[in-house]
Amino acid sequence: MSKTGETGIDYSHFISVRAGRRRPALTRELTKRQYGAPKESISLAEGMPNEVTFPFQAINILMKDGSTLSLQGQQLNSALQYIPTQGYPPLLKKLKDFTQQIHNPPNWQDRDLIMTNGSQDGISKTLEMVVEEGDSVLVQNPLYTGTEIVLKPFKPNLIGIDQDEFGIIPSKLIDALENCKAYTEEGGGKRMPKAIYLNPTGSNPTGITMSLERRQEIYAICCKYNILILEDDAYCFLHFQEEEPVSFLSLDVEGRVIRFDSMSKVLSSGLRLAWLTGPKQLVSNIELHIQSDMLHSSTLSQVIFDNLISAWGFNGLLSHFSYVRRYYQARRDFTIAAMDKHLKNICEWTVPTGGMFVWIKVHGVADVYDMLMTRGLKKNITFVPGHAFMADPTQACQYIRASFSKASLKQIDKAMKLLGELIKEEHLLLRRKLDGLENNILR
Repeated sequence: MSKTGETGIDYSHFISVRAGRRRPALTRELTKRQYGAPKESISLAEGMPNEVTFPFQAINILMKDGSTLSLQGQQLNSALQYIPTQGYPPLLKKLKDFTQQIHNPPNWQDRDLIMTNGSQDGISKTLEMVVEEGDSVLVQNPLYTGTEIVLKPFKPNLIGIDQDEFGIIPSKLIDALENCKAYTEEGGGKRMPKAIYLNPTGSNPTGITMSLERRQEIYAICCKYNILILEDDAYCFLHFQEEEPVSFLSLDVEGRVIRFDSMSKVLSSGLRLAWLTGPKQLVSNIELHIQSDMLHSSTLSQVIFDNLISAWGFNGLLSHFSYVRRYYQARRDFTIAAMDKHLKNICEWTVPTGGMFVWIKVHGVADVYDMLMTRGLKKNITFVPGHAFMADPTQACQYIRASFSKASLKQIDKAMKLLGELIKEEHLLLRRKLDGLENNILR
């Protein structure tokens, strides 16, 4: 297998020493081969159990519209059996067609797709492929906390790139890269970053959706500095904009994007249905990791999803996503109205353009951690302190993440009312402390 893509990228640069040692398991390769073998082919190679020993006769799933998805016979056998590491072949074909329809990536022939147990699984395995201990890694700041916990064991130098209402700021990214370049050339002992992690649509925790112009700028910078783009787009079908956001995968003429798609937010989080798309050479290395880690992602979930797509078609699937989007948009609107009522003049925020969260800046409180985790919990309200999402979580932070996805509308209004009371009480406490300090100085 060539390590260099047709666009000239040396993909071995993005594969860590440990990941580069991975080799295919012969038994897994034979399983892959058997799925495409002629019907008359006889195999005594697989160590698969015989389906006749499974106690399941059928699995019937009643849908909310009254229809039924039914798995039985050979389809049920497939759902309960080992499959190739890459995924259930009929579903893989559908998802490749779906990806082409939605994103139309350039140079599709140079890319591949693989199923993962949720996008967290794909993100984790990709980072473990790319990152060496002590590496510098570019991240949006604030960032999804699940990425930070994957990186932490590698003792990385996390370089947080600040954001505005359009996403990460290009000039900040260039400054960070130029600083890294200067430090590297001076023999500082640190390598240039190889990857940037981005959550471009309905970002967790900010709710920001990166504009097309901003995506184009960021992509051009990554091409110039040879940076791999890790596009975590779990909320791509939960944007609240009139036009569909254009993905980094759609812009990727060079083959430097690994994209993570997930059904957790729009279909079911418990099914752990997700897939990643990227350059074939890099997807192949991730496949080797999955071979050694769990053989393959859940077959039952994949067959259920394949059955659902067959029943609904892509248009039906997109229609469901549209319903989910309207549902969350209405909840967002209610939440913002509650914040206008209870938090006006003591907080500020940007109205989320996607996702499930609003990112709140508290005025007059330099650090919200104790306020939320001590006095807030006593009021029976729980918000996430912004520290959890910062590239440097040890620094004081005046931001709060609030989710509008699950609590009832009545609960959301009450929580915002109590948060407003909590912040005003905090202001009073801080004022008393300041008065006490001044009195001590005067004495």
